Amino acid sequence: MDQPSPPRPAVMIDVARLAGVSHQTVSRVLNGHPSVRDETRERVLTAVRQLNYRPNALARGLAGRRSRVLGVVSFDTILYGPAATLLGVERAARAAGYGVSIVTLEQLDHDGVSDALSALAEQSVAGVVIIAPFTNTAAALRSLPMGIPAVVVEAGASGGLPAISVDQIAGAELAVRHLLEQGHETVWHVRGPQNWLEARDRESAWRSTLEAAGRSVPPVIDGDWSAASGYQAGLRLAGDPRVTAVFCANDQQALGLLRAFHERGVRVPDNVSVVGFDDIPEAEFMSPPLTTIRQDFDEVGRRCLAMLLDLLDSPVETPVYPRVTPVLVSRASTGIRQSANANS
Repeated sequence: MDQPSPPRPAVMIDVARLAGVSHQTVSRVLNGHPSVRDETRERVLTAVRQLNYRPNALARGLAGRRSRVLGVVSFDTILYGPAATLLGVERAARAAGYGVSIVTLEQLDHDGVSDALSALAEQSVAGVVIIAPFTNTAAALRSLPMGIPAVVVEAGASGGLPAISVDQIAGAELAVRHLLEQGHETVWHVRGPQNWLEARDRESAWRSTLEAAGRSVPPVIDGDWSAASGYQAGLRLAGDPRVTAVFCANDQQALGLLRAFHERGVRVPDNVSVVGFDDIPEAEFMSPPLTTIRQDFDEVGRRCLAMLLDLLDSPVETPVYPRVTPVLVSRASTGIRQSANANS
């Protein structure tokens, strides 16, 4: 008969949560810092006893010095955007002389993020970057006791934490305006999954840009970031003579769309112009080379690190950094609309 798994040992954030104090206060108590009030000290020590907490020896040895390690909480994915964001943060940290400890999660929910922060606190990280692209992550972040300085990389509400993001709305506006300037009456959209903040922002900007220009808004086409979903969207759109321009919510979907158009004899850009989003390394090698919106993930990483270091130097003030502005990369998949544009 299988034996039940033993409970995990308590970590410093567990003590902080039970005592109702910050991670830093627990550290000060355990290291005998004189600035802690007696009542607070007793609450912390009581929590230590109740949880049978055993301080990490390395963490105590680092007391009084800023750790040169930063934590990153992300989710388990091979999608280009989150993976490139993670790499951008790691590069910026290394350039500034910091190591990086990464925790990847299957779900960025309350319990998952809480456990990740506990694990990173045990490693005495100086601060944490949380890559949180999902719509439900903000609520999870709001309910967490943030005892460690943290910055969120996201595209929407960050649960009140300092945040860095790419201006997704500006990027989608660039894509749609580019196609309208090419003479297209309207633009069709293959969107990303609706539990992603980026997908919602891109769809919203697509819709509002068309409305502001006085153009009709076609039915949106569902996608899931994959080339397969773009391929299915392409098969659906290839037979519609009204379709002359398509904005895909990412480059992988655009890749699948181009394949479907090729199979159905739809010429790009002669019959239909196509714009993607991300500027993945393969975009310039697609057939034809893909017009897309480039996100500067290295700049996202640099701003994340700068904001986190600002928090470490001045934890009372929340630093504010502007969103990273994406740019249009014009290639051969878009062109001036032909006077007679039949999809055949």
